[in-house]
Amino acid sequence: MAGHGAPSLDIDGSGARVAIVASLWHTEVMDGLIAGAQVALAEAGVTEIELVRVPGSFELPLVCQGAAVAGFDAVVALGVIIRGGTPHFEFVSTAATDGLTRVALDTGVPIGFGLLTCDDDQQALDRAGLPGSREDKGREAAEAALGAWQVLRELVSDAP
Repeated sequence: MAGHGAPSLDIDGSGARVAIVASLWHTEVMDGLIAGAQVALAEAGVTEIELVRVPGSFELPLVCQGAAVAGFDAVVALGVIIRGGTPHFEFVSTAATDGLTRVALDTGVPIGFGLLTCDDDQQALDRAGLPGSREDKGREAAEAALGAWQVLRELVSDAP
């Protein structure tokens, strides 16, 4: 079962400036992911949250990089890719995943990975944080970005 063994994070996000970069595709699922991320950030004390919408998941890495360069402390990347009958799913999934990893490593800004790569619509709905969903991947992505930001901040403050 996905989500089993997930950590319980104690995150203080006060003072953090966070961008949520979210795809426009699959409106119902995206609405749930965005809401979950926003709730998690607010619960952690983040008061400066900016929502940026992009056409699709392929555009997530470039716009997340723009947010990182613009000075956001953490970025939450949210998107949905549903498998179809062509190799398009693999190309977009790989490009977006590799791109988001590169952005985090190149900029040093944590990127919360909320890109759903699902075989069908139901799998996406089950992970969207909507009523009846089994998981809330928007919340998890926001918590991961903030958790990494907090760890990096502590590393820097503890450095000699």
